[in-house]
Amino acid sequence: MTCQPATHGSFSIERVYDASPERVFAAWSDIEIKQRWFIGPEKWTLTRRELNFAPGGIEILHGRFPGGLETLYTARFHDIVINERIVCVYDMHLDHKHHSVSLNTVEIDPVERGTRLVYTEQTAWLDGTSSTDGKVARERGVAVHLDRLRNVLAA
Repeated sequence: MTCQPATHGSFSIERVYDASPERVFAAWSDIEIKQRWFIGPEKWTLTRRELNFAPGGIEILHGRFPGGLETLYTARFHDIVINERIVCVYDMHLDHKHHSVSLNTVEIDPVERGTRLVYTEQTAWLDGTSSTDGKVARERGVAVHLDRLRNVLAA
């Protein structure tokens, strides 16, 4: 059996939120807040969610689309600096197949009108996904989450 060659990509997204660094950080660290913006797309149904927000802790987000496609996000936190930085590695599985492994860094900095957040992700796709297609889809998905975060912070 021959495995698919891994492909690689990276991107960064910057957002400025009208909220304090403490509120932005809490939106990542508090499961009650995070479940309001870090969710699957429309018609996706949650089947399992866990968050142990500590170095070495894990996060799980598992769900299913009406057609049966399952998604499983499992992350392990490696570095957490309260109100400043979060570094984790996460695996994404699609229908029980290992789709990708990503290192992501969230940097949180106070600015004059709130908080600047820089999200950086480096990904290895393991299932034959092209680096171009994978990067475009992943960056678009993360942008949707970060826009939802804006709405939650504004509420």
